[in-house]
Amino acid sequence: MNYLPLFLDLKSKNVLVVGAGEVAFNKITLLLRAEAKINIIAKELCQEVELLVSQKKVNWISKEFNPSYLHKIFLVISATNNIKLNKHIFDICNKHYLLVNTVDDKLKCSFIFPSIIDRNPIIVAISSGGTAPVLLRFLREKIESILPMRLGDVAQIAGEWRSVIKKHFSNFLQRRHFWERLFKSMFVEHILNGKKKQAISVLKENMNFNNSSRGEIILVGAGPGDSGLLTLRGLQMLQEADVVLYDYLISSDVLDLIRRDAKRICVGKRAGFKNITQNKIIELLIRLARQGKKVVRLKGGDPFIFGRGGEEIEAARKEGINFQVVPGITSAIGIAAYTGIPLTHRKYAQGVIFITGHKSKNGFLNNWSILSDSSYTLVIYMGTLQAVDISKKLIALGRSKSTPIAIVGHGTTINQKVIISSLNDVEKIINFSITPSLLIIGDVVHLHKKLSWFHNENAFNNTQMISSYKK
Repeated sequence: MNYLPLFLDLKSKNVLVVGAGEVAFNKITLLLRAEAKINIIAKELCQEVELLVSQKKVNWISKEFNPSYLHKIFLVISATNNIKLNKHIFDICNKHYLLVNTVDDKLKCSFIFPSIIDRNPIIVAISSGGTAPVLLRFLREKIESILPMRLGDVAQIAGEWRSVIKKHFSNFLQRRHFWERLFKSMFVEHILNGKKKQAISVLKENMNFNNSSRGEIILVGAGPGDSGLLTLRGLQMLQEADVVLYDYLISSDVLDLIRRDAKRICVGKRAGFKNITQNKIIELLIRLARQGKKVVRLKGGDPFIFGRGGEEIEAARKEGINFQVVPGITSAIGIAAYTGIPLTHRKYAQGVIFITGHKSKNGFLNNWSILSDSSYTLVIYMGTLQAVDISKKLIALGRSKSTPIAIVGHGTTINQKVIISSLNDVEKIINFSITPSLLIIGDVVHLHKKLSWFHNENAFNNTQMISSYKK
């Protein structure tokens, strides 16, 4: 982050603007909307600024800049076409720790003006840090189009009732849940349509809503890695969560989408490390939900595909706690797409089988005769540590030694690493892989070379074709 976004209260604060041309006028207009006290230094005034001076909306204090004019100034705008003067002002302001913006000269700015979408009191400010102004304009147009013009009225009326709601709901969580419920109701639509009385009626009805909730548990599938593959519903749940329990495999980009003041608890498991047990995770979920919190259990891929999601909501149901499930794109689907390997194809595979490389503790055994059927694509989750044993069993039960295998680490991310080889050479190549990796076995892997599309020049590894694999 090159700049820290801040909103400044400039009401009745002294701002110095050096220059009074059209560019300076645009800045002055913006500063007037913020109710700043504007002092101008300029040899000449453009017509618009001259009118503001005559209306006593701004003060023209001098024709020449002098450092003494910086006394009791909150921030400075330098908008002249004199390069030497602009640099002089920038240097002096830095020396006195004053915020200064030199128009159209990013290197001489200690702050920059963002692009603003004004729905007062709601203000949206966006910036590219001066790198892509045209892109910024497109973004602003999109945001302008989706934010109703009367959205500020919604915030204004909510603000008027804020103290009343605070007295009515003494508990912070109850207040937050009230506002979330209200803004999803007809309250907003009534205000946008100019029906303030109806909106207030909806607000009062929601105040009397029974808010003695036991909380809720929401299983959310985060997808295989790329934050763009998180579902819209999943994003909504992350923004509403009080607490998020997440796995190690969740990417930092996805974690950044969690509501800022939500508590985050890592409950992930890693092979070879001391990990929190599944029973402890379930106990934590139940305890937090009983405190009235909205608890999100964030899992890589999909919660119901080797994610133990079923065990967690079974426990929630047993304890009488409300729950819901937001599906995610499971790793097999997402990674297969990002590696150009269709899991089914009329020429290569009539079906696909998902298994886990972890050994079951409940006595379940894989039917290796089915898994060895070459007409099926085999996808193995968490299979890196058992890859050698798995390949030997498949070969022993009939899979060809030359059957292609793809070992994919950091799938769907810019660091995606794909190793292509054959079953016979798994023992030789497995040390080149990343843990954890997804294994895709079957003739559909032949299509990777032809259909691979996801390439990123920032990735640390391209596809590696290793050993005796041949199409």
